[in-house]
Amino acid sequence: MKLRSSSLLLAVVLLLLAGCRASGPGNPARTVAEFFNKYENRPGFKATDWNAGLGTRFILGRLGKLGGGTDLTQALSSIRAARIITFTPTSNSARDLVTEGLNREVDGLLANERYTPLTTTNSDMPNQMRYSVREQGGKVTEFVAVGKQESTDSFVLMSVAGSFTKEQVAELGKVLPSVIRE
Repeated sequence: MKLRSSSLLLAVVLLLLAGCRASGPGNPARTVAEFFNKYENRPGFKATDWNAGLGTRFILGRLGKLGGGTDLTQALSSIRAARIITFTPTSNSARDLVTEGLNREVDGLLANERYTPLTTTNSDMPNQMRYSVREQGGKVTEFVAVGKQESTDSFVLMSVAGSFTKEQVAELGKVLPSVIRE
């Protein structure tokens, strides 16, 4: 009888531990939306959401004409929503989260959702962003930029939804690092 109750107790403990692990912070996000939901309220993370109405996209298009080419102007007016999450570590364990955890987690979710990585130039730049896109019907419906902020230990993920060409994404990629710094 004692062996049976010990086995039952062990089974209950193992189930509880498995449940804690399944709901804990160690589970990787499977989508970009899950990533934002998982980290946006945690210490050290800062998330910003922005949705563009028709009037805002019109103004962005007008502003783009002042400072850029046609691709940039059209890209700005095609943005429907953008989300940015940044993380600046303040401890050694937080730095490990950036170097080992966050980048791997993002790589996994981008592969899971079938994003296509874009090749970038100037890969020797220390704050270089890497871009991946989702396409539908020959148009980019969303692109994700992953990289670092000013400090080498930081992390940033930006998701931009809209309807873009790859050329427009490239033009937006030229201005994104300065937008993120703001």
